[in-house]
Amino acid sequence: MVIWLTGLAGSGKTTVGRHLYALWKPRAPNTVLVDGDDIRRILGLDDEDRDYTVEGRRHVAERIHEICAWLDGQDINVICCTISFFPDVQEKNRRTLSRYFEVYISVPMDVLRRRDAKNLYGPAMRGEISNVVGVDLPFTPPAAPDMVIDNGADGADLRSFAARILDKALAR
Repeated sequence: MVIWLTGLAGSGKTTVGRHLYALWKPRAPNTVLVDGDDIRRILGLDDEDRDYTVEGRRHVAERIHEICAWLDGQDINVICCTISFFPDVQEKNRRTLSRYFEVYISVPMDVLRRRDAKNLYGPAMRGEISNVVGVDLPFTPPAAPDMVIDNGADGADLRSFAARILDKALAR
């Protein structure tokens, strides 16, 4: 099974993914966590400005899909945390991955700007940096996610979000 966590930078994908991993791994040792930032680093696609253009992001999105498909083909459960703003990649996931479960983690832009854990939104809004999804690169939420998590409230219990995701994904 592949559980695909998507949302804008700072929405909580990786944190929820880590909680999900901690809950699922003891029940299914064949479970791995694939984080988009880690994949970028491993592939050396996190150094140049071009790595964050639409074309660079598409290249990374396609690599992440291929990694997940490769793991899925070996009956390894995958928790994938990625912005994933290409609808065609999401559709390819639905067509090709077994037991694909897509979760959109929704956070209003004003909350993301206030939290700004990666210091992206402030500089992007001031025009100091470019290629930020949700600012100068358009983001459209997934058309038909299997689940939507609203992480707009401060102090939300992300572990409980992970438990709800796992329960719903496994029930399918």
